[in-house]
Amino acid sequence: MKLVAGLGNPGRAYDGTRHNIGFDVLEVLAKRAGGPGRRARFQGEFSQTTIRGCPVLLLWPLTWMNLSGASVLAAKDFYKIDNADILVLCDDFQLPTDTIRLRGSGSSGGQKGLTDILARLGSNTVPRLRIGVGPLPPSWTSADFVLGKFTKQERPAVAALVERAADAVEEWVGAGIESAMNRFN
Repeated sequence: MKLVAGLGNPGRAYDGTRHNIGFDVLEVLAKRAGGPGRRARFQGEFSQTTIRGCPVLLLWPLTWMNLSGASVLAAKDFYKIDNADILVLCDDFQLPTDTIRLRGSGSSGGQKGLTDILARLGSNTVPRLRIGVGPLPPSWTSADFVLGKFTKQERPAVAALVERAADAVEEWVGAGIESAMNRFN
């Protein structure tokens, strides 16, 4: 089984914000897979589905972004999933909005939700898909920027980015991290 954790913040106030783009990708994946609705568990919501013939747990941690590791660890432990079979989807304001970056390991790059996940799992060898939501305007703080909503002008590009990120997740599930990195980075 694979675990795909999309990061974001709970509540309608955060819908459509840059920080919740991980949730947005999960929504596309759930719709494409036509799986069952979400259920509450693991300090979040999840949907168990199949992507390219592989069982996949889609996980929406509802612990707030910076505490996402508790939810991911609970699901990992329950299903006995290896770190290599977990993919974290998170925003990255250092990447332009038309960019995604897959990595099999590395630092959190300052993304606090990813930082918490890596700390709780005790390893930096957890695959991640960084989804560009930047660049950060000079007059903005990073917190205000990522908690802000996409502009009307940005929305078409963001919709295409979310679809592309979902394609990358499907490639990761079906063909592995190297193939996904070669196709989408």
